[in-house]
Amino acid sequence: MASKTVPQISGKLTKKDLWRMAVRSFLLQASFNYERMQAAGWLYSLLPALKKVKKSKEDLSSAMKRHMEFFNTHPFLVTPLIGIVAAMEENNEDPNMIRSIKVATMGPLGGIGDAIIWLTLLPITAGIGASLAIEGNIAGPILFLLIFNAIHAVLRFGGIFYGYNTGVKAVKTLRTGTKAISHAASIVGLTVVGGLIASYISLSTPLVVKAGQAQVAIQTDVLDKIMPNMLPLGYTFLLYFLLKKGMSPTKLIGITILIGIVGKFFGIL
Repeated sequence: MASKTVPQISGKLTKKDLWRMAVRSFLLQASFNYERMQAAGWLYSLLPALKKVKKSKEDLSSAMKRHMEFFNTHPFLVTPLIGIVAAMEENNEDPNMIRSIKVATMGPLGGIGDAIIWLTLLPITAGIGASLAIEGNIAGPILFLLIFNAIHAVLRFGGIFYGYNTGVKAVKTLRTGTKAISHAASIVGLTVVGGLIASYISLSTPLVVKAGQAQVAIQTDVLDKIMPNMLPLGYTFLLYFLLKKGMSPTKLIGITILIGIVGKFFGIL
């Protein structure tokens, strides 16, 4: 079963080499800069393969220089591309073709990664952990970290074997499936975020309006009758509107804290 899922390696590179490259990929963004972005981390990850397949110092130097060109993709999904490029370097493919593969693939992988990791995996696992933590269960953050990083490890270490063993064929699969995967993952992720908003954002007012002998509670007698959780929903839309206008999340967090303190002090919230 294992041999069907991950074909046996038959080239110069060994499983140990692929494991080393996958481990090194954790440092992809260690030397991140705005000129070449992840290029230094990319080269560091690929270096075990280059040292093994390049026969002379001149060839190694030339390959290292090529791989210091601009590079940027999602750090969790970089290993399939590392595997593909390692296989191409091992087979002495045309450097221009290798460059084209990198440029053509790093964008789709970045889009898939954003949709799957940040919009789907992170909200779901964080929501599970937060729900337990709110109930006072210490296992909440531990469970979040375990689930999130277990899936991360599968993607990172499994990806490099997939990329190396399928080679250039993987590029077509990745490119053709990008839009469908990103769209589906975005829908799931946004649905989860919407559920988290309804479950965890709490905003209400204790204000009571008196008219003669009658008393009307703004929250229970007015707002909840129109639509339950109207205030949390309205405040969420307000924050979204301000984000679209360019206000930073840090400022919005500060404003939210300030509103909560002032509202509680004056008995409004």
